[in-house]
Amino acid sequence: MRESLRPDRIRAALVTSGQPWQSVEFHPSIASTNSRASEIVSTYAAGPASDATPLWRIILTDDQTGGRGRLGRSWEAPPRASIAVSAIVPAPEPEALAWVSLLAGVALVRAVTAVTTSAGAPVEARLKWPNDVLLPADDDRKVAGILSELTGWGQGQQAVIIGAGVNVDQRRDELPVDTATSLRLVGAEIRREDLVIAYLRELPAVLRDHSARDEYRGLCATVGSQVRVHLPSGAVAEGRAVRVDGSGALVIEVAGGEQAFSAGDVVHVRPGPDTAGMIGT
Repeated sequence: MRESLRPDRIRAALVTSGQPWQSVEFHPSIASTNSRASEIVSTYAAGPASDATPLWRIILTDDQTGGRGRLGRSWEAPPRASIAVSAIVPAPEPEALAWVSLLAGVALVRAVTAVTTSAGAPVEARLKWPNDVLLPADDDRKVAGILSELTGWGQGQQAVIIGAGVNVDQRRDELPVDTATSLRLVGAEIRREDLVIAYLRELPAVLRDHSARDEYRGLCATVGSQVRVHLPSGAVAEGRAVRVDGSGALVIEVAGGEQAFSAGDVVHVRPGPDTAGMIGT
C-alpha cells in the first residue's frame, strides 16, 4: 500500500536553521501545486506593503489532479506514487533568469543520486535540455520534469515558482506514455519524503552557485546529440547540439552555421525517440 507523505518530517528537515525555507503547505489532493503557489504570491500582491514576502515557501501534494507541464502538456499520476512539489524562490537578475529551471534540474539529479545511493540502489540520472531528468538505465526515459514560472508582488518584487514532478513508484502500466519511467522501474525503492528533502536542500545551493552551470553542462545528455527543434512557426531546425551558452540557450549546428534556441523559442527538443514524458506541476 502506498503511504501518504509525512509533511511533518519534511517540515522538520527544511524549516530549520541553515535553510532558507519558511513553510511547508501540504494538500492530500490539489489541482496544481504551481497554481497554488501562484495564489499564495497573489495574496501578497493584493495586500498592504510590508516586509512579509511569499519567498521560500513549499507546496506539495499526494495527488495532483490537474498538473501542468511545459507547452501546455498535462500530467496525472496515481495518488501517492509520485512527487509534485512547488517552491517559491527569489527571482535572479534578468540575465540569469533562464538558468533557474536548468539549475533546478541539477538539484533534482543530485537528489536522485544521493537518495537512491543511500537506499542501496544507485541510479544514474542525466538531463535533457532544458530540465527533463532521464534515466539511462531505462533507455533514457523521462523520470522527472520541471516547470518554472515568473511572478511578482508588491512594488515590482519578483519570484520564480519552480514546480517539479518526479515519478517514484509507478508500474509501467501506470505511466501515461512509453517514454516515461519511474524510480521503481529501475530498481530503486525510496521514501518520497527523502527525495523531497534532498531536492529542496540542494535547490538553494545550486541557485546561488555559479559553478553549478558547469555541472549542468556536464549532466546534459542533449549536448553532442542530434536534435530536432520544433519552432512556434511550425518550422523545424535540425542539427547537432554543441553547447549550452552563457544565457542557458541551446546552441546547435545547423546548415549555414550555429543557432541558439532559448526556452521561449524551442517547442520540443528530441535527441532521438520522443522523450516527452508527461510530467509537470
